[in-house]
Amino acid sequence: MWFVPDFKSLSETSLILSLNSCLLLAQSFWLNAIAVLRVLVFFVLWLVCWLPIALPIAKAVKWRFPQPISPAQKLPLLASLYALAPLVLWGIVALEGKGFKDYGLPWQSDLLRSFGGGLAFGSLGLLSLFLLEWRLGWVKRQLPPTESSLATESTETITAQSPVPVLPTLLTTLLIGTWISLTEELIFRGFLLTTLQSDFVPWVAATIASLIFAVLHLVWEGKENLPQLPGLFLMGLVLVLARSVDRGNLGLAWGLHAGWIWVMASLDTLGAIHYQGRVGEWATGIGNKPLAGAMGLLFLLATGGILGLAF
Repeated sequence: MWFVPDFKSLSETSLILSLNSCLLLAQSFWLNAIAVLRVLVFFVLWLVCWLPIALPIAKAVKWRFPQPISPAQKLPLLASLYALAPLVLWGIVALEGKGFKDYGLPWQSDLLRSFGGGLAFGSLGLLSLFLLEWRLGWVKRQLPPTESSLATESTETITAQSPVPVLPTLLTTLLIGTWISLTEELIFRGFLLTTLQSDFVPWVAATIASLIFAVLHLVWEGKENLPQLPGLFLMGLVLVLARSVDRGNLGLAWGLHAGWIWVMASLDTLGAIHYQGRVGEWATGIGNKPLAGAMGLLFLLATGGILGLAF
């Protein structure tokens, strides 16, 4: 009786062996690569995976690089980019044989407690900054229009304004801030910082991670974000400090970051403050961006000082 080989089974077995060999080679390369190369590979892989999603979205919202991008165009692109990041990072974590807890994200009650403390500290601290600027006469409070106030306005004003739903706005900006900050902390103070610390002393790793964090914010706004670079760099350092005082966990940094985004996004959406122009932009922030002004930098320094002393 003649033996007839099962070519289908042989091809499937060969394919499995080939895939296993590729995975072993990728794992060997990754584990033996220097930190800077691993960081570069991560960002390139993230970009390559995102482009097939981003190109149709960019076409749908009618945006072409390097044209200026509006918030309405930016949101779906940013959402798709940030939704993809944890998946790419999960693949790397699996390749390393680690878990997200190794990057400072253990899913434990301590993480949520630290997040809550950071959220309160970050949001109240930033509100205190605007309160100080209001007391100095640098900014003016503007209450969002309501239905009753609009009823007394002229027809032209009514058509130009609409009631602002304060509570839904606050909840929406809180959710968005929580999501964006979690993604950025996992990437920059989680994966990036931890990876760099394998080849560099902590302060060098913190400097490089914070510089990358600041520079990558130029991708969306371009030259408009240049005045914010020192503030973004300092912000990155403060968030590195927050992870350090939280015993290597990201909860405190996540909460701080979320609190800052929450307050800024809420005030912008509600139009709650107006800069009076009584002091130069160097103080309050170029282009009304607090990170591009002396007060914003002092606020970050004060936050870092409090973290170092209190924790």
